[in-house]
Amino acid sequence: MNVLISILAALAAAALVMTGTALVARRQGRVAIVDVAWGLGFVLAAVASGAAALLLDAGDAVRTGIVVAMVAVWGLRLAAHIGRRSAGHRDEDPRYVKLLGGTLAEVGMARAVRKVFAIQGAALAFVALPVAVGVVQGVAWWPVVVLGVVVWAVGLVFEAVGDAQLSAYRAQPRESRPPVLDTGLWAWTRHPNYFGDSCVWWGTWLAGGLASGWVVGLATVAAPAVMTYFLVHATGARLLEQTMMKRPGYPEYAARTPLFLPRPPRRQDRGRRGHRVP
Repeated sequence: MNVLISILAALAAAALVMTGTALVARRQGRVAIVDVAWGLGFVLAAVASGAAALLLDAGDAVRTGIVVAMVAVWGLRLAAHIGRRSAGHRDEDPRYVKLLGGTLAEVGMARAVRKVFAIQGAALAFVALPVAVGVVQGVAWWPVVVLGVVVWAVGLVFEAVGDAQLSAYRAQPRESRPPVLDTGLWAWTRHPNYFGDSCVWWGTWLAGGLASGWVVGLATVAAPAVMTYFLVHATGARLLEQTMMKRPGYPEYAARTPLFLPRPPRRQDRGRRGHRVP
């Protein structure tokens, strides 16, 4: 019963966030605002499940605080970053124009709710399962909690530093900057932000799911696995690569730099320049 209540709390939080976001999108006339709400939705879902655990006197309060804090730090940073990046943008993101078959004004709010807000709300609640289930369980293995925090921290560094390096690159004048961002973390992987995001959710699963025991770990492992699949194959790296490969210098950069899993740059790779402007 405790697990069901915690999951329902997370689901209600996701529904609340996406409903509010849909209303804001209708007022602004653009669906892309959902990208900011994505991180905030996870924060609210984690807080809701954590509050449910405390009210039910279930789980371990220390571990609950750790897991909720992990999600909150990640989600608030992501929302702030995307909010700054999209500030002043009035046009719809081309990804959503393609997904919807037109702008919000052209296709209508009902289609946007079906194809964007409802799906993202359901995905949010699903990915948050290790948190919702874990916070109402006891801790079986504290070393796994620690390992989860370490993996989460590695992911957060990759994501935050990668985003900062890309922002600094974009801030340079086009005529004077290198044609490809292939320095820093971008020399290790073509998508350090996506790799970091994946690590964040595997770390959260370790701390919130597997640390509760094998049963909870196996019951929730699909959440980070599905998230990683989407980051690599569905809506993330592979989709972006279709556009990037058409740009000068990017195929050469791709030939010497891994798509997702990072590796140190080979000696012959150093000092070379290419292009990275999603």
